[in-house]
Amino acid sequence: MKKVYLVVLTPAEHGYVVSAPDLQINTEGNDIADAIEMARDAIGLWGIAEQDAGRQIPEPSTVKVEHKPDEIVTLVDIDFDAYRRANDMRTIRKNVTVPSWLNDLAEKANVNFSQVLQEGLKQRLHVADR
Repeated sequence: MKKVYLVVLTPAEHGYVVSAPDLQINTEGNDIADAIEMARDAIGLWGIAEQDAGRQIPEPSTVKVEHKPDEIVTLVDIDFDAYRRANDMRTIRKNVTVPSWLNDLAEKANVNFSQVLQEGLKQRLHVADR
């Protein structure tokens, strides 16, 4: 799910303070490029936390924001699904059942069951690696 949010970069003593008015979150960056990257990261982290809590991610507003002459208003895009794949490294334990003969063959071949299951799930769900 891709979205684009408006952000405001406010010059600070060291770099920029970044605010995303639609989401009421702030972050900061050392320079403009870093500030935009930090904004994308903050929005992505906030968004997947909202999804995990069962809440909807709000749609970006189309309203212009008032800003000071020295502030930079720009847009930041985020793909929440891609962000989750790249950053959500929690692991979940699953108990699986396989026939005894297949288990014996796999163990003799030093098969990593977790890796095989992950590869199979990615293939079945058409999910590419990051």
